[in-house]
Amino acid sequence: MKKCFLYSIFFGLIACIILFFSANFITYKLLHNKVSSSIFYIIAISLPFISMSSCLNGYFTALRKNGKNAMARIFEQFVKMMATFYLISLAMPSNIEYMCLALVLGEAISEIASFLFSFGLYVIEKRKYTNKSIIRTNYMKSIFEITLPVSITSYVRSGLSSLKQLLIPLRLEKFGMSCKEAVSTYGLINGMTMPVLMFPEVIINSFSGLLVPEFTYYYTKNDHNKISFIISKIFRITLIFSIGIIGLFLFYSSTISFFIYNNEECAIYLKVLCPLLLFMYLDSIVDNILKGLNEQLGVMKCNILDLFVSIFCIYFLLPIFGIKGYIFVIFLSELLNSSISILQLHRITHFKIDFINWIFKPFSFIVLSYVLTEFIIHSSCNLPMEFILKLLVFFGFYFLFLLFFWKNNN
Repeated sequence: MKKCFLYSIFFGLIACIILFFSANFITYKLLHNKVSSSIFYIIAISLPFISMSSCLNGYFTALRKNGKNAMARIFEQFVKMMATFYLISLAMPSNIEYMCLALVLGEAISEIASFLFSFGLYVIEKRKYTNKSIIRTNYMKSIFEITLPVSITSYVRSGLSSLKQLLIPLRLEKFGMSCKEAVSTYGLINGMTMPVLMFPEVIINSFSGLLVPEFTYYYTKNDHNKISFIISKIFRITLIFSIGIIGLFLFYSSTISFFIYNNEECAIYLKVLCPLLLFMYLDSIVDNILKGLNEQLGVMKCNILDLFVSIFCIYFLLPIFGIKGYIFVIFLSELLNSSISILQLHRITHFKIDFINWIFKPFSFIVLSYVLTEFIIHSSCNLPMEFILKLLVFFGFYFLFLLFFWKNNN
């Protein structure tokens, strides 16, 4: 752990220095002076702490003590909310630049607080091992054999991802939109629609991180039967959960948009993009399984290929088709990424997806649940409690259909 700390501090500081000295270039050349370079200085300071927090996160994950990671994440979110709320309240009379600074500073404070909290948990945890015999081994070679290839591909991926985010509003401008319209439309999809669609993934993420050490354990034991069994179970649960959430956004997107944003502006995007959740949620699971099976480099290569294809399509399609072209790129990106990952997992484990029982029947159940719910409850859901009641009935029917189906199959 000491060597891992040195490694993370070293590269975290390098990243900090690079961002610190390139802040002005990024601000003036890439972002056309739309934001202050101070934002990048604040982010740069937080990078070493983010790096060390990742080191601690890996430590607790490897020991299967994910409860400590969860505690750190909850603490981080709490600090972020409190700090951001306080800083924004101070910046309220000021302009938008100070608001952005408040948001970034709140994020940086939460990252530093999260590291200190995790480090305190680590200090308490490591006392359990101080009296045990230590085998002196040079782990640096093993560390670098894993981290260097992954780091290099991660840097390439981060660079391509940044390029992708910068290109989207610029290429939308080429379509004929003004700068304000391009940024506004891009923000409507990435800043309003996607966070709502991805919010239920919190439930998936709560256990997906546990898959890495679990699959690593069975991988080292060469227990392929157990690996296939766990994959089948996880796929079934994830697909059924994803289809339920798709039904939620497909049938109630207007109501959800109204209650969250007090308008129905992003409702159409929620409805159009929600089918992708089947692939988005599954891709998160598959990536963690592959990492547990020592295929983390393959995951990175897949992500890099996805970014190259996305950037190519963004550059050429957005000036011709505008926002419709961007929607197409999102579909292409998610389908390509998840398909390659699933094929890669199939090549290693030879598992099979039960399309009838895991996909077709749950989709049928979700449609039937909606029909029955609308038949029973005729309310237009103008009040939050009415909408919550309708959702409870909707998911209640879905759960009962699944329960009846599983009972008959068993």
